[in-house]
Amino acid sequence: MRRWFRLTAFRVCAFLTVLSAILLTSAPPWLFAADAAAIDKPSGLDKVAVYQGTWKLTVEHLETPFGKASHEETNLRNDCWRSAAFYACNQFVDGDSKALLVFTYDAKSDAFRSHITLPDGTDAGGGKLLIKGNVWTFPWESTENGKTTHFRILNTFTSNDAIEFRQEYSTDGEHWTVMARGSETRVE
Repeated sequence: MRRWFRLTAFRVCAFLTVLSAILLTSAPPWLFAADAAAIDKPSGLDKVAVYQGTWKLTVEHLETPFGKASHEETNLRNDCWRSAAFYACNQFVDGDSKALLVFTYDAKSDAFRSHITLPDGTDAGGGKLLIKGNVWTFPWESTENGKTTHFRILNTFTSNDAIEFRQEYSTDGEHWTVMARGSETRVE
């Protein structure tokens, strides 16, 4: 009886193994597509890694109360690394180190923060980073003489190698005026 049980159990396991192999190799590709996309899509702090690399920037500054109209082309290199709960990028503009950006992420609130330090150690501020799909928004505000002005930079990733961006201001937080617009294209 034991021998029969062992042979039957062996045959059942062998049958299930062969059946699984047949089903997995003949399953339609769409069956696993959603899982594969979820695996390939970065989450949490890893979302920021797309910013690594060298970018060609073209910016059109518009005439506003905050600046004069001008055209600018620069090269930006983000030398980035991750260390546990921090993602840091040393930003080089046209070859010169200009700022250290440090990003953090709170999974509970799905919130990012950015912190900026200049080469002389000066804290240049920072704030929220909102990432929704392919749009990154850096909002902040400034209050002078009791009047608050809202600002934001919106980076729209049209691909992993291209960003369309604009900088805007608002006196009421609802109606926005463009201050600058431009594009970033990854060159390496």
